[in-house]
Amino acid sequence: MRQNDLLITTFTFGVNCLKFLRTLPNDDSESKLIRFQLGKSATSIGANYEESQAGSSKADFKNKVKIALREARESHFWLRVLEELDGYDSEEFKALLNESNELKNILAAIVNNTKL
Repeated sequence: MRQNDLLITTFTFGVNCLKFLRTLPNDDSESKLIRFQLGKSATSIGANYEESQAGSSKADFKNKVKIALREARESHFWLRVLEELDGYDSEEFKALLNESNELKNILAAIVNNTKL
């Protein structure tokens, strides 16, 4: 995947997570917590990767990608919590879970391959 493709992928992932979160119940404290946390982390992946593209140095670029990676890991965590708590099994949910895992792997590879 080229880095420009990753800009689109991270943006789309964030939007798709927000759309999915609209389908969750919003009447208990657990759901509210997960909606808030997943919404923040999923959109932060793309925001930080977007910022990395204008990094002032390789170190700045790598730092922003590391932040995006942490957010991808957090998003994956919250999706796994949802899976465990509520047994989500829809194709939409499986795609988000898979995409979060792929984003973790891609961002980790960028971090590991960026020489300072």
